[in-house]
Amino acid sequence: MTSPFDPITIDGVAIRNRFMRSATWDHTATEDGEVTDASVRLFEGLARGGVGLIVTGYAYVSEQGKAALGQYGAAEDRHVKGLRRLVGVAHDHGAKIALQIAHAGIQLGLLQSRDRIALAPSHIESHPLPHRAFTTAEIEQTVSDFAAAAARGREAGFDAVQLHAAHGYLMSQFLSPLNNHRTDEWGGSAEGRRRFHVEVLRAVRRAVGKDYPLWIKMGLQDHSDGGLPLSEGLDALKALVGEGLSAAEVSAGHAGRAVRVRKPGDEERAYFRTDSAEAKRAVDIPVMLVGGIRSLSMVEAILSGGEADMISMCRPLIREPDLVARWQRGDTAPAKCISCAKCMAAVLRRGPVACQEERRLRKEAAGG
Repeated sequence: MTSPFDPITIDGVAIRNRFMRSATWDHTATEDGEVTDASVRLFEGLARGGVGLIVTGYAYVSEQGKAALGQYGAAEDRHVKGLRRLVGVAHDHGAKIALQIAHAGIQLGLLQSRDRIALAPSHIESHPLPHRAFTTAEIEQTVSDFAAAAARGREAGFDAVQLHAAHGYLMSQFLSPLNNHRTDEWGGSAEGRRRFHVEVLRAVRRAVGKDYPLWIKMGLQDHSDGGLPLSEGLDALKALVGEGLSAAEVSAGHAGRAVRVRKPGDEERAYFRTDSAEAKRAVDIPVMLVGGIRSLSMVEAILSGGEADMISMCRPLIREPDLVARWQRGDTAPAKCISCAKCMAAVLRRGPVACQEERRLRKEAAGG
């Protein structure tokens, strides 16, 4: 039976256990996307805490694709030096690290005060933010931007690059019938809607070489009426594997909620467990599962059932960066995270990511 603490090797990347820190917008970068000392401290804590694989928060591939302040950049050569610091601190403490790269597309709500016009696969009449559809030339330029960002990730020393194709960002938008209404070669059918993914993957593969690990975080379905069905998501995943994709993290698609709030007493539930199991049956590459996992017993059940090869977590590791080490020491109490999502609310208020419940408890203990 697979143990959560068994090592795994993916594309020659030897990872010390089956635990992965899912990409998390931590709001520690500068306004220009540069890594800061706070960024390095955060990654050091995760690596010291026993996580096998760390994925950076989404790094924008171009200024047009920037989603938020405090977001890492991979859009210019000047970003490489800082990104290399994250690689160094992760490796120093035994963790592997991947760079997640992304384009916001229409999802510019966090930067709306800048009065920007978003680019999207199609114009969506009901969408509240100013936007317009990509031209063909702009799509082709964005494909090139992904490739250049991936090459910078390799130059910085990352063990892999992960494409962000979930949570309503640009790759999600192209794949989703809710957002892609194009009738040209970049839409009009399931095959057309996934063309952007295929072309990005091909361009990135050319930029980083045939043997460099190239992974994806993918929403396999939208979990919404009229959205991407699981069957089409799996077909897209299979097409990408045929193009050289070598690992996939399963999450929510365009309309699916990536961050979910549980009420006290709610049962633990891995939100995308069924999707992950379907992906395992559909493709012969390692599959990572994220979303709602809070106990070692749930981790063990998913791994032993063959529903995923690695377990990815976000909010539990915000509250307890050393959660994996704690479990490995024999303290197998569930993660202290209560899934309130207040850590994300803190980031939206333009502060660095931090567990607000932990802060509240420390303040009470101090008599504040």
